[in-house]
Amino acid sequence: MKLSAFGEKFAGKSGIVELMEDLGEALHSNPDAIFMGGGNPSRLMDVEALFQQRLEALMQDPKQRHSLFGIYQSPQGDIDFREQVATFLKTEYGWNLTARNIAVSNGSQSAFFVIYNMFAGQMADGSQRTIHLPLTPEYLGYADVGLCENFFSGTRPSIDILEDHIFKYRVDFSELHPDETVGAMCVSRPTNPSGNVLTDDELAHLDDIARERGIPLIVDGAYGLPFPNICFVEATPLWNDNIILALSLSKLGLPGVRTGIIIANEEIIDAYTNANTIVSLACGNLGPAIAREWFRSGEILELTARHVTPFYRERSQQTVDWFRAAMGDLPFHIHKPEGAIFLWLWFEGLPITSEELYERLKARGVLVAPGQDFFIGIDGEDWPHRDECIRVSYAQDAEKVQAGVKIIAEEVARAYAGS
Repeated sequence: MKLSAFGEKFAGKSGIVELMEDLGEALHSNPDAIFMGGGNPSRLMDVEALFQQRLEALMQDPKQRHSLFGIYQSPQGDIDFREQVATFLKTEYGWNLTARNIAVSNGSQSAFFVIYNMFAGQMADGSQRTIHLPLTPEYLGYADVGLCENFFSGTRPSIDILEDHIFKYRVDFSELHPDETVGAMCVSRPTNPSGNVLTDDELAHLDDIARERGIPLIVDGAYGLPFPNICFVEATPLWNDNIILALSLSKLGLPGVRTGIIIANEEIIDAYTNANTIVSLACGNLGPAIAREWFRSGEILELTARHVTPFYRERSQQTVDWFRAAMGDLPFHIHKPEGAIFLWLWFEGLPITSEELYERLKARGVLVAPGQDFFIGIDGEDWPHRDECIRVSYAQDAEKVQAGVKIIAEEVARAYAGS
């Protein structure tokens, strides 16, 4: 089979492909495996009951049922849903937007493929631009979406060592100097994988830098603000006409409906919609149909405040405590858990790579995410830290998470002991 350059790049192996393959295979071949690698949210029964109520109401209404199953929506997404989202955001946060500032995507991953390649890669004048990541490590799902090589650039973070085996990444603004080769900057908030939440001042500073350079700032809010609000520290949502804000329904408990929400100025939304027509033809109907009333009523905020945020905050701290107890005196650090559904562990001076640790854990039925694939844009730098980290999800049942923590600690101890 002779493939094009596109085919060779996108049909080949990558960090995100291998992670999803491992998860899929384990689901079938080893259903008892402990899944601490992927981003699947926890099953929150009270929230699932709300999904059921909405679906039953849709099924009882012939008009809504037909709209759900029998009609293509616009590539920009269902107009009623977009109007409700726009009204909600304008009412709650005073953002100057309308439905024309909103687009729906078939999951935020597909949206990033389009948006990134709109602003970076080979430009019309023959030059090449990058997506710059001001705080790496960043989401490994970004790494391979570019249509050309050397698609990302990044800035290494500064590291604060805190008490009780906790550390924290910070944007190193003294080293952040995006030049004319940068087409856009992007941050996730909370950061996947580390659970870092950029402060309001940090985000505003990044926005100022982007405006000075005449480039957009892309904010991936898949875990963040204003929903699903898996944030454990004070933070304020930010949007303006130079920010592209990407939100998602997945971490509310709806990863299967593949619904992303893009908020940007009208020019960017129009361009995105045209591209999305070619790539996806139309957007899925199920996510907007389920969530529309939550935005109309404002219930989306109550849902997250009552069920989503407290659950993950408590589970996060519980898992940190389990790791502290299991690791004992081993040289480990946990990134300060400020949000998302992961812990980011750093084993300083680890004698083996995170990839080898991943394979050892996989052999024992525990799936984590090895850290090296998250250091996008600085992956060519000589920095041992890149090979000393793993991402661990704590979204499974508590008993399985605790069992996984024990096995991780055992394998890390073996590695340091040279066995």
